[in-house]
Amino acid sequence: MRKTFVTLLLATTLGMSSHAQNNNNIYTSRNYPQGYFRNPLNIAPDASGTFGELRSTHFHAGDDYRTQQRIGLPLHAAAEGYVSRVRVQIGGGGNSVYIAHPNGYTSVYLHMDSFNDALTNIIRAEQYKQQRFDVDLELKEGQVKLTKGQFIGNAGNTGGSAGPHLHFEIRDTKTQRPLNTQLFGLRFKDNFAPTINGLMVYDLNEPIFNEFTGRRYMQLKALGSGRYALASGAPISVNGKFGLGINSIDRHRAGGFQNGVYSIDLFIDGQPVSTVVFEELDFNTSRGIHSYIDYPHWKKTKVKVQKSFKDPGNRIEIFKHLENEGIIELQDQEVHDVKYVVKDVQGNCSELNFQIRNNPSYQPKPNPLKGERFAYNKVNKFSADHLQMEIPTETLYGDLDFMYSQSAPIANSYSHVHHVQNAYIPLFSSYMLNIKPTNLPPHLESKALIASVQNGAEGGKFEKGWVSVNTRNFGSFYVAVDTIAPTITPRNFSNGKNVSAQSKIDFTISDNFSGIQSFNAYIDDKWVLMEYDSKNRHIWHRFDSSLSKGQHKFKLVVKDWKDNEKIYEATFTR
Repeated sequence: MRKTFVTLLLATTLGMSSHAQNNNNIYTSRNYPQGYFRNPLNIAPDASGTFGELRSTHFHAGDDYRTQQRIGLPLHAAAEGYVSRVRVQIGGGGNSVYIAHPNGYTSVYLHMDSFNDALTNIIRAEQYKQQRFDVDLELKEGQVKLTKGQFIGNAGNTGGSAGPHLHFEIRDTKTQRPLNTQLFGLRFKDNFAPTINGLMVYDLNEPIFNEFTGRRYMQLKALGSGRYALASGAPISVNGKFGLGINSIDRHRAGGFQNGVYSIDLFIDGQPVSTVVFEELDFNTSRGIHSYIDYPHWKKTKVKVQKSFKDPGNRIEIFKHLENEGIIELQDQEVHDVKYVVKDVQGNCSELNFQIRNNPSYQPKPNPLKGERFAYNKVNKFSADHLQMEIPTETLYGDLDFMYSQSAPIANSYSHVHHVQNAYIPLFSSYMLNIKPTNLPPHLESKALIASVQNGAEGGKFEKGWVSVNTRNFGSFYVAVDTIAPTITPRNFSNGKNVSAQSKIDFTISDNFSGIQSFNAYIDDKWVLMEYDSKNRHIWHRFDSSLSKGQHKFKLVVKDWKDNEKIYEATFTR
């Protein structure tokens, strides 16, 4: 009988006992009501994105319903309840509605084009009360009651949406954690098993994981019926500690959108090593996606490999079973059978089978550690000429081989360029970065900020001789100034124009560096609402029916984050 590996079998099983197999042969931790919620649209459900899908900064927390590339399709309450929250956001979810249901769940509708009349009146009153476009309101129970199927507004493309669709979520009301909506019976037609595109093998003998960690990307071949194997067929050689990762997606039909999978199981000799399940997410830890995937590899190639081992500082809870943090060390030189099982939420299944063997002649490439060791579970402080920084605990996902250097100033900057680590290391939360400027004139101190070569303006302010900012990025930083005001360009408006035939006036606003901080408009010196689509730099005012006929004064004030201000003024006739 083949000797199995000892290291994994001695570790503790995490959470598996609380999971059961449902009728679709997938793991769930609770019983989900079937038939309670309805499709929020009156068209056949078709997805452009699904729960758990790997986005650039987070796990996707809902399902994206396609709306036939149209704005304005009516949306309906998925079940009876009351509106607990309504929000208008610049970017993000745009216009959104939250409905609390008596069964303990909350349904969420994002990127809406418009609200029904009752919600519109509530939102408009709050916007004029606060004199701002973006507002977030929690409503009292019973204030706006809804029956199942009642009209709540129209689907749209507001906020950070890249095209018309409905982002739909179901959350646990108490925890506000999003749950996989298809588990409630709101299914999309899907007869396709997940696709497995590749396998990554990591050499983990070194204590630090970074872009220099030894990794080998293994090409696969499809055998048909959801079965995959290594293209080479030979056992993979390892020596010492190692980990595995997989590149996999799900499609609902041939040539369809790349959606997220539901679960990934890893077995060695039939023994479970790692189980990842996208049943429930936590917004507080969703940024941990940067640690869950092979972040350096993604930054270099844009290929997302899902690691079956976990960095010590990553607090995500999608690992439902994990032996020894997923780090494997074989105790013999026998050939061992390895299997990946990948399922979508409907139980369609794919398998990758291969073999692995401990081979002393294989020499892992050493990680050239040469910097200062920063522990992930401690506060780390660093100072150099004209630079200070402090990284709090729970900011790093693992120990860091910290590197720092300086280079000559670039044009229009007021400091050397400070190379703080590099862009291949992700951070969970922010740290304080301070740079002491050189030759910064006193009249520009209020305009100073920190910028990076990679991302442009990071923000910050000048105080006591230093420019300081909280940032979640590593990179190459320098001090710059922003003295240029935003721009305002009318789209359908000009001074003296008769706008009697127009329902609204439109403008384009933009800023060249620090970004738009605020915008305010006035008609006859009274504040009026401007609606804003930041992705298209589009801002507009809808005329109110109460506006009297005759001549009026209009003023639009746009300010950036360094308080540079642009004012547009004109008269018009209504």
